[in-house]
Amino acid sequence: MTELLDKLISQLEIERIDRFLFLGRSPKFPPRVFGGQVLAQALYAASQTVDSERLVHSMHGYFLRPGDPSRQLVYEVDPIRDGGSFTTRRVVAKQNGVAIFNTALSFQAEEDGLEHQSTAPEVIAPEELETDAEYWTRMAEERPGLVHDGMMMQPIERRPVLRRDFDNPEPTEPIQHYWFRVPADIGDNPVRHRMLLAYMSDFALLGTAMLPHPYSGRTPGMQVASLDHAIWFHRQARVDDFLLYTMDSPAAGGGRGFSRGSFYTRDGVLIASTAQESLQRVPRSKD
Repeated sequence: MTELLDKLISQLEIERIDRFLFLGRSPKFPPRVFGGQVLAQALYAASQTVDSERLVHSMHGYFLRPGDPSRQLVYEVDPIRDGGSFTTRRVVAKQNGVAIFNTALSFQAEEDGLEHQSTAPEVIAPEELETDAEYWTRMAEERPGLVHDGMMMQPIERRPVLRRDFDNPEPTEPIQHYWFRVPADIGDNPVRHRMLLAYMSDFALLGTAMLPHPYSGRTPGMQVASLDHAIWFHRQARVDDFLLYTMDSPAAGGGRGFSRGSFYTRDGVLIASTAQESLQRVPRSKD
């Protein structure tokens, strides 16, 4: 396991200080806490309060306030229901006594049932694509001052099928595909794999809703943030092998963009689906 990945997992698998109370910390370099981190930490906390044979199958959360990476996060788990087939948990993440995120999660033991799925798109294999870390390392040499260390030091491997120029964004169809993987064997614990999948799921969804417009998150004065996030886990899968994250955005309006995503294994098995609404406020003209 790489040093960066080891550090990430230690941050996501947060400290339990009471039966339903957990403490989490964040990397120090981002300007605010990454939404995927909060999703993953909340999922981990809730999972520790549920029988091990029941795994999370759905998670619906709202980002209420930006998180401060320099402060610890307190996660309060509410054991709403332990039913015969399903277990429900509510988690609130707080900083300085104020809620910054809340989520509801549902857990179920594995069982047989009807099955069908959508077909995975055909895209370039990940081995033929440049990783984000490689790209930003190259950009640091070609365009000094553009890149900070966090762009080059990434514990999760990401390989976009088509790469957008975030500083000079050209409008395009609101569809994109990323290959993701954890670049080391992380064992067989299904909670860890779902936790890391939740972490990955917050990358690129917001940006998908901006593809039809000449703006990106790097546009000066552009105000962007995730507002809510949902993820459904359909099947067991490992995140330490390549997963294709295919995303689209069917609508935007009212300062908000809507995006959907699907995670497929390399052999085309749909393992999870996501949905997100994001804030997208265009810079106001000074005229």
